[in-house]
Amino acid sequence: MSGRAAQTALSADWLVPIDGPPIEGGVVAYAGETIVDVGAPETVEAEHIEHFPGCVIVPGLINAHTHLEYTAFAGFGDGMPFGPWLNLHMQRKRRLAIDDLLAGARLGAAQCLAGGVTTVSDASYAGAAAAACAEAGLRAITHIEIFGRDPEIAMRQFEERRGPAARAASERVQIGISPHAPYSAALELYRAALELGEPVATHLAESPAEHEFMLGGSGPIAKIAAIANVESPATSSVRYLYEHGALRPSMSAAHCVLIDETEIELLAQCDIGVVHCPRSNAQLGCGIAPLRALREAGIRVGLGTDSPASAASFDMFEEMRCAIGYARAREQAADALSAHEALALATLGSAAAIGRAVQLGSLTPGKAADLTVIDLSNSNFVPVEDPAAAVVYGGSPECVSRTIVGGETRYERRGFRWPELRAAVRSGRASMIDRARHAAT
Repeated sequence: MSGRAAQTALSADWLVPIDGPPIEGGVVAYAGETIVDVGAPETVEAEHIEHFPGCVIVPGLINAHTHLEYTAFAGFGDGMPFGPWLNLHMQRKRRLAIDDLLAGARLGAAQCLAGGVTTVSDASYAGAAAAACAEAGLRAITHIEIFGRDPEIAMRQFEERRGPAARAASERVQIGISPHAPYSAALELYRAALELGEPVATHLAESPAEHEFMLGGSGPIAKIAAIANVESPATSSVRYLYEHGALRPSMSAAHCVLIDETEIELLAQCDIGVVHCPRSNAQLGCGIAPLRALREAGIRVGLGTDSPASAASFDMFEEMRCAIGYARAREQAADALSAHEALALATLGSAAAIGRAVQLGSLTPGKAADLTVIDLSNSNFVPVEDPAAAVVYGGSPECVSRTIVGGETRYERRGFRWPELRAAVRSGRASMIDRARHAAT
């Protein structure tokens, strides 16, 4: 360790760097926005160390696939098959004004910080998420979604939405682009998006309904594809994009549930980052991604919650627990995914999946000072034997004591004006529900 003096130093009962073994009583020191030292107390030079008893310090959690603007959508369409659910989702979001979407994104950003999340990779319908993340101090890549067949129309809409979003852009908030999915965005849109040289995110191989349309042009998604003027390519989503050179290392792909061994090899060959969303995929009846096979292929795999419309919350602790349970059930093996591996997926894995592993994801000197302090003093895991297991199984947003982004405290327990944030979202949600009721009568 460097032994350099630092402006700020924190310690806890345990430190989990992710790229090294847990450190009992460990200290992390940072100057400005950058970590400068990590180690045992006797190895870190600092004038003052703030200690958090009963706590574990981990790298800031990274939610690699969110839809912050849809915070008001929780529970809509529960139990509906994927195609009808998606159609309902599309209808309702068109009924929201930009102020409603911004209110949802503000509440979503606050919930992420309160849940120990320091970075999100967001798929944004209107670009409002960029402003919300900038206001909250949440690190973000805001991918503005594009749909349809005509690249000129799609890119014009992208520029219109990027304008307001770009005003919120900074070193911490970057603007990207998201061709929504191969059934809703034609190949020409993928090509146009990749030519921009910005981060690209997409939804890929998410559901049996998507697979049915891509192979045969039929099924419940065919109606959505017709609106977007997208035709079935008579092959799977992964093969289709690969065969036309539309799988590039700058891309992250959410879901990848229905993929075979050959497609896993193609994703690995093209160095695609994959974002595993187990709660959303299970809730929508889409299946569970082959997580073990993806990881064994060397693919950059991270973890994301998706939208509250499908996963109900931005709770990364619950996402980690579900990732473990579903992986073990799928493989019928208790060692399919460990607690430490799940925590790594939610930190360094997610950073790698969205192309940010050099800067984020571990408590490493030289990386950004993004930290989460988790209080386990009231959990059943104290005294702590395995700190990663204690965090994953015993942690929750209610346990988050402090969330630090770039060396700045962006959340402390009970630190947000929740009633105001929730009231703004409930107004838009009520309006959406009322319009849906009137449309049905």
